[in-house]
Amino acid sequence: MAEELDNMAQKKFRDKLPWTGIFTLLGPSGIWLLLLLVFPTLVIFELSLVPNIRPGDLVNPSGIDNYLRIFEGGNLRVVGRSLFFAFGTTITCLLMGFPVAYWIGQMAPKRWRTLLLLGFILPLWTSSLLRSYAWITILSPTGVLNTVLSFTGISLNLLNTNTAVFIGMAYSYLPYMVLILYASVEKLDKQLLEASADLGAKPSETFWRVTIPQTMPGILAGSLLVFISGLGDFVDPELLGGASSMTMSRLIYNQFLGLSRNWGFGSALSMTLIFAVSISIALLLKYGDRDVAA
Repeated sequence: MAEELDNMAQKKFRDKLPWTGIFTLLGPSGIWLLLLLVFPTLVIFELSLVPNIRPGDLVNPSGIDNYLRIFEGGNLRVVGRSLFFAFGTTITCLLMGFPVAYWIGQMAPKRWRTLLLLGFILPLWTSSLLRSYAWITILSPTGVLNTVLSFTGISLNLLNTNTAVFIGMAYSYLPYMVLILYASVEKLDKQLLEASADLGAKPSETFWRVTIPQTMPGILAGSLLVFISGLGDFVDPELLGGASSMTMSRLIYNQFLGLSRNWGFGSALSMTLIFAVSISIALLLKYGDRDVAA
């Protein structure tokens, strides 16, 4: 009922607002989006149709050869590795973040919750580049981790491996997952949890049948946000993964600023990445805000 009244009020406001008022409200943001998002994306799309375009060459769209190159063996492996890192980071952050968010939202004293959340936000106050260099210091053969493990006779070579990339990406995006999950966990209906226990449900049954459905919007929103961020991550794979951890973002960089200098193929890769991120955002907008009843 409240939602219907809200929709009616919004419709009444729109009906009364003149077209000049609408353009006045949407004009600044619309111009900003056109100049900095729509036009650059159209330029990239045009370049993606040009084979072997280099700086200063004329732009003559001629086909989709650049997009077909994505499905070649080496390039397809790069796409698969990017998806692997994004999915793996999403699952890792979800498995690590949900217990933390649940404990903060339901079990921690209320007076400490803000301070605990602040502890997760603090790493975001520093540059992602600095955080990656910190992990280089920790994971390098002569770094902090191996220095501590040297007393046990164990030595780990983690730097320039996929494991290091997962560690860096999970560390970078875990705070986002925790914050989004916390917003859902804090709104849990405790009466439903108590009713489930009174009806004889085991804790595991209550978790899967009551807690998970109520927090599903947060799970979807957090997972899609981490997936989108991980799919386009450049810093962590570049600094922590080495040459064997080539991803789409690094491959795009090589086409524009590296030795390859193939702007057409780089633009095609960029459009593919934009398309994948757009699908993820559409899913986030469609399912991320749904309530339990929906």
